[in-house]
Amino acid sequence: MAAEGAPPGGASGLGPAPNAAIPFGSPASSDEEPAPTAAEERAAQKREERLRKFRELHMKRNEARKLNHQEVVEEDKRLKLPANWEAKKARLEWELKVEEKKKECAATGEDYERVKLLEISAEDAERWERKKKRKNPDIGFSDFAAAQLRQYHRLTKQIKPDMEKYEKLKEENGEELYPTANSLLHGTHVPCKEGVDRMVTDLEKQIEKREKYSRRRAYNDDADIDYINERNAKFNKKAERFYGKYTAEIKQNLERGTAV
Repeated sequence: MAAEGAPPGGASGLGPAPNAAIPFGSPASSDEEPAPTAAEERAAQKREERLRKFRELHMKRNEARKLNHQEVVEEDKRLKLPANWEAKKARLEWELKVEEKKKECAATGEDYERVKLLEISAEDAERWERKKKRKNPDIGFSDFAAAQLRQYHRLTKQIKPDMEKYEKLKEENGEELYPTANSLLHGTHVPCKEGVDRMVTDLEKQIEKREKYSRRRAYNDDADIDYINERNAKFNKKAERFYGKYTAEIKQNLERGTAV
């Protein structure tokens, strides 16, 4: 029998005895978690979906940052290149292709020029011919220095060196053939008759060409004046060039006075 005045649940009053049995129908122990509800499952799924989207956006941002850095580096390289680098690069690539084609033709025993012409279309050939016809190498007189340079190039292209005579002069004169600052050239060279005749012929051609040359007139004195100033004259020339063949009959009728 328990002592009188003792609290229920044991002598110490701290709870049930260690060997006391748990009554049937009591709640489970604290180690077991309750099952999640439907609302909690939906919330967990939404949270996982948001985390997945966040990770995808983070990866895309890192990839975009990497691509932007690469593009900045490439742009800096392009800005540091010369202005005509693209044209030079295309020219070098074309020259490499030509060299490879020449090697292939040499290996097969074919003529490269003939193979190249066979690969050119008729339209490209006609376009190149028209371009050659439009090209005018004579740009006219600009100044005396340019005219002298053109004359020099024209005369040097006509020179046809005689290698046998050159070798003979080398044997005769030795080091004196190549003058220095201390060389005395006046009266030491006697030109041959062929050289004198060639110079005389060239001078006669120059004189004949100068006699045929005449100053180009800016306008025709006998032409009808249908303009009020220089700008209007240029406009009328352009209009005549494009629409002259369509308005020729109308102008004739106006001049004759038979226009309707």
